Amino acid sequence: MSQEINIDALLPQEMAEKAEEIGVRKAAMPFFSLFTLSVLAGAFIALGAMFAIITAAGSSALPYGVARVLVGLTFCIGLILVVVGGAELFTGNNLIVMAWASRKVSTSSLLHNWAVVYLGNFVGSVGTATLVFLTRQYTFGAGSAGEAALNIASSKVGLGFVQAVMLGVLGNVLVCLAVWLSFSARSTTDKILAIIFPITAFVAASFEHSIANMYFIPYAILIKSFDPAFVISLAEKAPDLSRLTWSGFFLNNLLPVTIGNIIGGAGLVAVTYWFVYLSKKKN
Repeated sequence: MSQEINIDALLPQEMAEKAEEIGVRKAAMPFFSLFTLSVLAGAFIALGAMFAIITAAGSSALPYGVARVLVGLTFCIGLILVVVGGAELFTGNNLIVMAWASRKVSTSSLLHNWAVVYLGNFVGSVGTATLVFLTRQYTFGAGSAGEAALNIASSKVGLGFVQAVMLGVLGNVLVCLAVWLSFSARSTTDKILAIIFPITAFVAASFEHSIANMYFIPYAILIKSFDPAFVISLAEKAPDLSRLTWSGFFLNNLLPVTIGNIIGGAGLVAVTYWFVYLSKKKN
């Protein structure tokens, strides 16, 4: 007898159960596998950020909204690589809270996963930023690529603390919704289509993502620190880089954005779907 193959997308109840199951598996992953996949995820998101910078270079000739949508579309490759290729991303792993709320993952296992993945993402993102800097890609397009990188980073470190938190909340709401929608997928095409629109929206709206910022800001700091002649060559086109420092990166952006990402991903998306679909299940 031939076995029937179900090609229909999973329904939300089934997606919640799948999210719970995936959360249990992620929390139980051995350290070195988890860390290695986390480094990969950081590199994947960094590649999306690199693509976004190139798209932003010279885009001032386009209407603001059109330019932002194009930047968002190109950034999508980062999460597509994470979800389809298989990697561990801190912001997406906020959904492990669904398994934690069902008491299938302990608090210590949840925090251990987040800590290892966050560190691995940092290594992957900053490592990729260093490699791209060494290619001198920022000089391409008559320096427009570097100008775009510096503009993006300077705007991020110039955010107010509360503003950065709120932008982080909304950013990870959309990132976690993209991951959540991918749980419904039966094919690679389904996963890619589920990712594209939420991620394009998050980038187009200039929301904040902690792991992407581990590339955007260090990359610009490397340009500022190790090629001051390039910055000087931009003359009046160079943005204010006074806040573009490592302390500015960690305190003005990464800290508040990470807080916001956790609130948005774990507190809003994960808890909401757990309450609706899993809270009344017998554990």
